[in-house]
Amino acid sequence: MRFWIDDQQLEAQTSSTILEAALSAGIKIPTLCHHPALESYGSCRLCTVEIEKNGKKRFVTACNYPIEDGLVVRTATPAVLDIRRMIAELLLSRCPKEKQIQDLAREYGVIEPRFKLEEEKCILCGLCCRVCGEMVGVFAINFQNRGTDRSVGAPYGELSEDCIACGACSLVCPTSAISAQRNIFPLTAEDIIGIEEEHLSGERDVDLGVYSELFAARTEIQGQDGGVVTSLLARCLDKGVIDAAVVVYQRENNGGRAAAVDDIEGVIKAKGTKYVRVSALAPLIDALRGGKRRVAVVGTPCQIRVIRKLEQLDYFKDEFPDAEIFLVGLFCFESFDYRRLRDHAKGLLGIDIEDADKIQIAKGRYIATLDGMEHSCSVRELENDIREGCRFCGDLVSRLADISIGSVGSAEGYSSVIVRSEKGKKLLDWLSFCREKAVREDIVKLARMKRRNADRNLERIRKGVECSQSTKSP
Repeated sequence: MRFWIDDQQLEAQTSSTILEAALSAGIKIPTLCHHPALESYGSCRLCTVEIEKNGKKRFVTACNYPIEDGLVVRTATPAVLDIRRMIAELLLSRCPKEKQIQDLAREYGVIEPRFKLEEEKCILCGLCCRVCGEMVGVFAINFQNRGTDRSVGAPYGELSEDCIACGACSLVCPTSAISAQRNIFPLTAEDIIGIEEEHLSGERDVDLGVYSELFAARTEIQGQDGGVVTSLLARCLDKGVIDAAVVVYQRENNGGRAAAVDDIEGVIKAKGTKYVRVSALAPLIDALRGGKRRVAVVGTPCQIRVIRKLEQLDYFKDEFPDAEIFLVGLFCFESFDYRRLRDHAKGLLGIDIEDADKIQIAKGRYIATLDGMEHSCSVRELENDIREGCRFCGDLVSRLADISIGSVGSAEGYSSVIVRSEKGKKLLDWLSFCREKAVREDIVKLARMKRRNADRNLERIRKGVECSQSTKSP
């Protein structure tokens, strides 16, 4: 196809949009809602251009209008600039304190808007919704309502039980709107440093986070590996250190459900790793509303991040000012969609994993034990059963927990324990256990692998943002 953009003749052999063709030619067309890895949406209208086809002229949005043979495109006619100037003025009226909007308005000569609108932060570009759904695959955030009531948030304005605090939405948001959200939980690098400084104590390790102790432990209770999590919760309940614990039970056809328990029997029933992602938020809040004030939460890294973000937003301080929350983080490389995993595992292992006495991932193999016999397959064979979003999580060892526990780095029958805070020490002080040396290098090796995988996926998002903002003027 042969076409023209601002009198520059261009050629393309494959279908693309006007915006993509312009970007390839180094021609600047402004946009606030475009990302090359996401489906074009056309909400901000800033990319409006004038096209001429068969002698007829009209205005279109460059991000979703396809290149055609013989098409003539003009990106900076007086009429096009007037349209963009009006859009910039309206955006400044809506978001007067947002730097990127201020810069955009200044570029088009708008200093003080003529319109007076209710001040907002969000420009309804939809980037956060689309990156969460199309790339991360979680769909934790979306548009709500219509017309002048249109907004972005979690369903029904409730605290999201789907958000994994990966921070992808904060990478693409052109304003500070995402950071103002209180029902989803995007964590930035600055947020993580702030949480570590406020809640954790010890030396900062680039691979394992902040911690004061690392060792392997085994307890009298036969749980997952060394039974440390089960023993820790049971002992602290028995001694009154905690009033309740949020744990995950095996649930038929779904893999797991989180619940708050206040007795040792409840803790014992929940022992064993489920390898599924379950939100601990609802049972935690229910326990606090029910009068429990010292609650331990057992969770994977994403659930620990969610609770830490809520602490950072002062949610618990405002709602439950006398509450004390202990975070027991599990090692987690990835979790699975239980229904897909169960169906797939039947063919690979020849058993129903729901009947298994124990499930374990060790040395790259998924192992289900039934009636004393092990049935296993390579974790790589379960690649298609991994939950959406896990590839954007770079935290193996629950870096923001008070105490982290997992099997990597310890001998069979032991659990690796990482103590990260005074609260973590407080829990551990009540536990009787056999202590051995943990192999830090084994944990670091897997932690680096997970971090690299996540960085690779997050970099696609960062580069897309940079690509949309870095083209030069023609």
